[in-house]
Amino acid sequence: MFSLRARMLILVAILFSILYGIATLIMYYLGIRGFLPQVFLAFGMILLQYLIGPKMVELSMRVKYVNKEEAPWLFEIVEDLARRANIPMPRIGIAHISVPNAFAFGRSLKDGRVCVTKGIMDLLDKDELRAVLGHEMTHLKSRDVLFITLLSVIPLILYYIFYHFSFYGYSRRRDSGGSAALIGVAAFVFYFITNLLVLYASRIREYFADKGSLDLGNSPSVMATALYKLVYGAAKLPKENLREVEGVKAFFLNDLSRAKNEISDLAQLDLDRTGTLDPYELRSLAQKKINLSFADKAMEILSTHPNMLKRIKQLSEYNKGQNS
Repeated sequence: MFSLRARMLILVAILFSILYGIATLIMYYLGIRGFLPQVFLAFGMILLQYLIGPKMVELSMRVKYVNKEEAPWLFEIVEDLARRANIPMPRIGIAHISVPNAFAFGRSLKDGRVCVTKGIMDLLDKDELRAVLGHEMTHLKSRDVLFITLLSVIPLILYYIFYHFSFYGYSRRRDSGGSAALIGVAAFVFYFITNLLVLYASRIREYFADKGSLDLGNSPSVMATALYKLVYGAAKLPKENLREVEGVKAFFLNDLSRAKNEISDLAQLDLDRTGTLDPYELRSLAQKKINLSFADKAMEILSTHPNMLKRIKQLSEYNKGQNS
């Protein structure tokens, strides 16, 4: 199986090739340069996001960084995971929001930050929280946030091209308006396709982060239990609590907006109704074939996170490997 970095590099190559092809077509047939300012604007927006992004996340999540004296047990977990992952010790923060989750961000490994919410500290036990933090530390180690940022440039640029040629190209170039409109349509089609590829990249990085947590010493059943509890925790929250973090939900371990829809699928996994997924229950899941409805498959394609039942199914395969 390809590594995450190899897959991301392939996606970067594909998306930039699409953009280069459309740009070349425009330059060759029409000799138009008018869309270049929008392209530069798109790159400028990404650069601005890179520079101020961490501060925006901190403000929106109400993050307060803590020291070792304030949260010794949390520091102990993160220090051990950083040592195992062979990465610099990240800053540790607590987000004062009720949504149970965790997230990692930063411009580089040296600028890494890993945060837990007040909600998750009330929901998970120490081992489950360690598994979640192992997932987030893997995001830092793989630098996948940087890849996602880079990939996200392409749909944005294609949208600007679509907007320019659909609304300005025709009116400004009546003699070549048909060609301009055609380019606008092509840009929109590729905008839609590349956006789906970016969402795909976001989903596969979650699978790799789950596996990364196991590589850092966490068991599949504990990781599965943590994910299971996060879905239930999010599903119980009032809608207003979810709306306040809607713009940053891609940072979290699961798609908060899909939590209520995923409950019925996940309820069948907890055979003894203890609220956890033990190794026996994962072995039982590994022997089953899961079938998603068309609606679930469509929702997954348009989501930043994998379907949770599929994700726990993957963890059950790792559990089977550990017990074989």
